[in-house]
Amino acid sequence: MALHFDRTEFDSRRDRLLIEMAERKLDAILLFAQESMYWLTGYDTFGFCFFQSMVVKSDGSMVLLTRSADMRQAKHTSTIENIVLWTDRDKVDPTADLRNLLNDIDLLGCRIGVEYDTHGLTGHNARLLDEQLKTFGKIEDASDLVSRLRLFKSPAEIKKAERAAALSDDALDAALPLIKQGGDEGAILAAMQGAIFEGGGDYPANEFIIGSGADALLCRYKSGRRKLTKTDQLTLEWSGAFAHYHAPMMRTVLIGKATKRHQELYEAAHDALLAVEKAMVPGSTFGDVFDAHARVMEARGLTRHRLNACGYSVGARFTPSWMDKQMFFSGNPEPIAPDMTLFAHMIIMDSDSETAMTLGRTYLTTEAAPRALSRHGLDLIVH
Repeated sequence: MALHFDRTEFDSRRDRLLIEMAERKLDAILLFAQESMYWLTGYDTFGFCFFQSMVVKSDGSMVLLTRSADMRQAKHTSTIENIVLWTDRDKVDPTADLRNLLNDIDLLGCRIGVEYDTHGLTGHNARLLDEQLKTFGKIEDASDLVSRLRLFKSPAEIKKAERAAALSDDALDAALPLIKQGGDEGAILAAMQGAIFEGGGDYPANEFIIGSGADALLCRYKSGRRKLTKTDQLTLEWSGAFAHYHAPMMRTVLIGKATKRHQELYEAAHDALLAVEKAMVPGSTFGDVFDAHARVMEARGLTRHRLNACGYSVGARFTPSWMDKQMFFSGNPEPIAPDMTLFAHMIIMDSDSETAMTLGRTYLTTEAAPRALSRHGLDLIVH
């Protein structure tokens, strides 16, 4: 079997889940997030683009409802023993199959939590599910249950995150020689992703971000490539991925020379990231981390050029995003605690002068100061 963790690790995760279910008085939970299924059992697939659900009962028993294409996938990559298939057919409603399954395993009239907040459950299927279950039992939203358990990393998970971070560093090392006048964005992307694959890594949960010139101010991937000019700016956001664990990084690299505005924005980003590091300690909240970044930006007159979030938790994630739910934004009460892997990004986009500057890396929180997982420093990179 293609398991990335020992059975004892999965047993520990199951026990943590059952404790949380007992506290919420849940007789069962319906998991739809692929990262939840992966975390709990190792089940590794992109088949969540179709309807599937893992049912976990309060006695620890589990059953997966999925399609025939994922039956062998589940058997080969996970600890799941009980797999039930729904059949592709005209006008099929797999939520009816799920209701029948819940009835078969004696959950009629029970209190059942549902993971609604996930790309693994579309709005269409959620409406069908609610219709099937409205008289079946007491249904409640339990979207946050497993996502909060996943926020705290075990020693085995930290090793995966550290390996992902090393691959992120390798990707930057592969890119830097190509970032020069005439350098091609496609070649840069190929070198970065190639370094990760060669190092034993995976596809990331979302596309790498690359943009030069005016496109350096964009915070999302878009189609289209260009070649770098004699004086240029290149924004990169990427992540190594190892056993689906991520450790993102972000940089704006300058070609030719740094303008006065670039230098100003870099100094602000650098100081803001250092302020974030000081706030990323137990006793602070995710909101406190954002506020530390925002104060630096405000003091430099950059409030309108910054974003309304400056990072998020990362871990084992699947398409379409490597971002976990817990984010650094104003007022977020989530406490900082040891053994979290958190990505902090300082993003300053001055549309008036079309000047971009970014700086970001992934940290492991501890009992004291966080530890940066990257071996690269924070110096401004000018080629």
